[in-house]
Amino acid sequence: MHVREMYDLSGRIAIVTGGTGLYGSPISEGLAEAGATVIIASRNGTRCKHFAAVLSERGFNAAGYSLDLASDESIEKLVSAVIRKYGFIHILVNNAVTREGYGDLQDMNRERISHTLNVNVNGTMLLTKAVLPYMQNQGSGSIINISSIQGVTAPHFPYYEEGQSSPVGYTFEKWGMVGFTKWLAAYYGKDNIRANCISPGGYHPELKTLRPRFYHTYQEHTPLKRWPERDDIKGPVVFLASDASRYVTGVNLVMDGGFTIW
Repeated sequence: MHVREMYDLSGRIAIVTGGTGLYGSPISEGLAEAGATVIIASRNGTRCKHFAAVLSERGFNAAGYSLDLASDESIEKLVSAVIRKYGFIHILVNNAVTREGYGDLQDMNRERISHTLNVNVNGTMLLTKAVLPYMQNQGSGSIINISSIQGVTAPHFPYYEEGQSSPVGYTFEKWGMVGFTKWLAAYYGKDNIRANCISPGGYHPELKTLRPRFYHTYQEHTPLKRWPERDDIKGPVVFLASDASRYVTGVNLVMDGGFTIW
C-alpha cells in the first residue's frame, strides 16, 4: 500500500464528540480533509450543523448532530441515526468534556464531582459501548481518546499566576482516559479494533492576553519554545484514525512540544 493511501480516510465514517471546540474543530476538520465523513456532535446541535455546513461548502463531507453525553437516550439516538444513514462507524474520537462543576479539591462536594463524572467518564464510556458492536460487526475500528498533558503529569503550579489553578477533577479524569484507552486496546484487539490516546498540551490562544506571565513561562519551559497551534493535532489524529497506524494500539501519544519531558 502506498503511504498516501495509508493516510487516506475516504469512505470512513467518523464521530467526533465536542467537535466544534478548541481542539474539536481542528480534529473534525483534519479528518474531513483526509477524506472521512465527519459526524460533528455536541450539546449545541445548531453549532455543530453550522460548522458541518462550513466544511461542506469547502467540499468536505460532514454533518452536525446533537449529543448530550449525560443522556443514554441521546447517545443511542446519535449512534442509531449514524448507522441508519451511513451503515458504519469506523472512527470514534472521544473529545468532549464538560468543565461545569470543576474546582480545587476544597471546593468539591459529591454533587459537583458526580456532575462532571457523569458526562466526562460515564458518557464517554457509554458512547464507546454503543459504538463497539458496530465496529465488531464490520471487523475493524479506531477509537481515539483525547486526554491531556494533565493525564501524564500533574499541573506545575509554580508556573501559575495568582488566582489561577487547574481543577482536580480534570487531572483525575484525564489520567483515567489513558487507562481506559489501554483497557479498550487490550480487550478489543482480538476484534481488530484499535484504541489510542492523544495527550495534547494546552491550547488556549486567549491566554496570551488573559494570563501573560503564565503564557510566556509555559512557552519558555517547552523545548519547542511555543504553544500548540490549531492545526498541530490534525496529524496525530489522522495518523491514529488511518491505516498508517494499523499496527498501533494502546498508545498514548503526547503532543506537547516536549513540555512533559523535563
